[in-house]
Amino acid sequence: MDRALLPGNPPVEIALRRSAQTRRFSLRVSRLDGRVTLTVPQRARTGDALEFARAQEEWIRTTLAALPQRQLIGEGSLLPFEGRELVITQAPVRSPTVEAQRLLVPRSGAVGPRIAGFLKHAARDRLAQACDRHAARLGLGYSSLTLRDTRSRWGSCSSDGRLMFSWRLVMAPAGVLDYVAAHEVAHLSEMNHSPAFWAVVAGLCPDWRAQRIWLRSHGNRLHGFLFTSDA
Repeated sequence: MDRALLPGNPPVEIALRRSAQTRRFSLRVSRLDGRVTLTVPQRARTGDALEFARAQEEWIRTTLAALPQRQLIGEGSLLPFEGRELVITQAPVRSPTVEAQRLLVPRSGAVGPRIAGFLKHAARDRLAQACDRHAARLGLGYSSLTLRDTRSRWGSCSSDGRLMFSWRLVMAPAGVLDYVAAHEVAHLSEMNHSPAFWAVVAGLCPDWRAQRIWLRSHGNRLHGFLFTSDA
C-alpha cells in the first residue's frame, strides 16, 4: 500500500489503497487508530488522488480532531468506572478490586489486559441485571446477551432477541448503562424507533433523555482508553 503525506501542521499521513472494484475516490478515517485511507481506482493517477485529498483537508482534520484522546492504561492512570474516576494502583491483591477511589491491581502481570477483563466481567454483570429487570417488566425474554468493543453503536437487539452491548458502558454512570439496556430491551416489544417505542423506553427509564445526552456528549471519550499493553 502506497503512502503519501498531506502537508500542514501537523502533516497527515495518508495510505493509498488501489482497488479494481472502485470507480471513485473515497476517504476513511479509522475510529480505532486515526489512520487515514484513500481508496482510489486501480488506474488512477497518484497526483489526482492527492489533489482529491487536499480538497478534503478540512474534513480530514476536523474528523481527526473529533476522535477520542487515546490513553494507555497503566499504573497511576485515571480510569472512569460507573461514572467515577479511579486511580490504577498496584497492590498485593489477586485480582482487580475497587477500594474507595482506587482500582487495585496485582503487582505481577500486564496491567491493561487485567483491567479490561475486570471491566468486561463488571459490564456483563450490570447489563444482565438491568436487562433481566427491564424484560421482566415487559413480560418478555431475550435469547442471549453478548459483549463487544463496538465503535458505531452502544447496543443492539436482533429480531430473534439477541442483545449486544459495548462493555465500555460500565465506565459510564450507572444511569447511562441502565438507559442503553432499557433501549435495547424495548426493541423486544417495538423493533423500530416509533413514538410507541420511545413510550416503552420512557416507561422503563423515565430519565432516558438526560442519559442519552450524557452518552452523546461524553461517550466518545470512553473509546480512547487502551488496554492492550502494560505500562
